[in-house]
Amino acid sequence: MQIVFGPILSRRFGVSLGVDLSPKIKQCNFDCVYCELSARKPVDTQTSVIPVSIIIDSIKEALKQYSDIQVLTFSANGEPTLYPFLKELIVEVKENLKLYPNIKTLILSNGSLFGIKKEALKYFDIVKFSIDSAVLQNFKRVDKPSKTLNLDSIKKGIKDFSNEFKGDLVAEVLIVNGLNDDIESNTKTAEFLSTINIKRVDISTIDRPSSHNVKPVSNDKLYELSNVYKNMNVCVVTRKDNNINITPRELTNLEIIELLKRRPLTQKDCEILLTENSYKTLTNMLSKNEIKTRDIAGVSFYCV
Repeated sequence: MQIVFGPILSRRFGVSLGVDLSPKIKQCNFDCVYCELSARKPVDTQTSVIPVSIIIDSIKEALKQYSDIQVLTFSANGEPTLYPFLKELIVEVKENLKLYPNIKTLILSNGSLFGIKKEALKYFDIVKFSIDSAVLQNFKRVDKPSKTLNLDSIKKGIKDFSNEFKGDLVAEVLIVNGLNDDIESNTKTAEFLSTINIKRVDISTIDRPSSHNVKPVSNDKLYELSNVYKNMNVCVVTRKDNNINITPRELTNLEIIELLKRRPLTQKDCEILLTENSYKTLTNMLSKNEIKTRDIAGVSFYCV
């Protein structure tokens, strides 16, 4: 039974150790079509529960060897907010991390229980949640949630939590070919996200073998859909094995500023979307303080 794993390098959060709150079996209230774990009927509670003391001991031992990590990431073979002692656990973890002031805590959630677990989630430095579609039909097709869950209640829980959370709240939209890759679905999702206090939106697609017979979209499609998420810090998570057939843009200083006003861009995005000459212009503007870089939950963005 491996509770702590890693370190792993994430382009979006840096070097992290993972903490699995359900290491024995998959326990999740979703059965997402893109999940790399075997398909399993959604559950509303954990029946296999690891004691807090065992998790804490595992973390302490791992940190003796890997104290130079940036993030301690809480996930699960399923949904980590199903863990019944989440608040007790994170409070004790934060106490232990006083010895490691440079390490942040992160939880990766599907967002379904924010209304119930917000008192525990407030202790994390970074909370990341999935919102694959704000359209009910697409939400059900992609995430296959427990029948006890209601999309409107989930959205309300996320929104209420966002109004109280003092840390970095990050959303992820995972696009599945033919299920939620349409403009209408993403427009609705963007409209919802525009009403809550989030620091960043990650747009991605399937990049590992999944439990269902579904397919990813292309990198080009990800960039096309990213344009719907206006006035947000958007990180497009490209697939390594997929070419990008986007014609780079030749922009002036003023055009670069107008572009960044509409949507801050990551370094990777700028390398893809701008010509080599325009990218040099951008870096020159940075050196002259005409634009700046800003760290958003571990990802650096160019912005005005």
